[in-house]
Amino acid sequence: MSSSQWESLCDGCALCCLHKLEDEDTKEVFYTSVVCHLLDFDTCRCTKYEERCSLVPDCVKLTPKDVDDFHWLPPTCSYRLIHEGKDLPEWHPLLSGRQETVIESGASVLTWYEVKDNEISEEEFEDYILE
Repeated sequence: MSSSQWESLCDGCALCCLHKLEDEDTKEVFYTSVVCHLLDFDTCRCTKYEERCSLVPDCVKLTPKDVDDFHWLPPTCSYRLIHEGKDLPEWHPLLSGRQETVIESGASVLTWYEVKDNEISEEEFEDYILE
């Protein structure tokens, strides 16, 4: 799969932009409603996509060879679905032909986020764990 084909799999949900906390003992991952400050709330895309890993050291660049290691990907993530041999949801832009369908369907980060990471301290992230 080429780099552009891989990138086209991204549905633009930005759920990967939610901060996650991992229990050090159990390795269980907890999503928070804290979103990266680089997120554009109109497009649900990163405002500094090409620079994101240098601007946000914890940002992860997902590649085909790494996808198995990212157990924290949400169950609706296109990369995860393809890796697991499952179909893309009907709202995926590759199927719908429109970027907006992920937001319209309620499948984007805009449904979950409460606060940007630069508006609170890291110690407060735990207060925003999603149930």
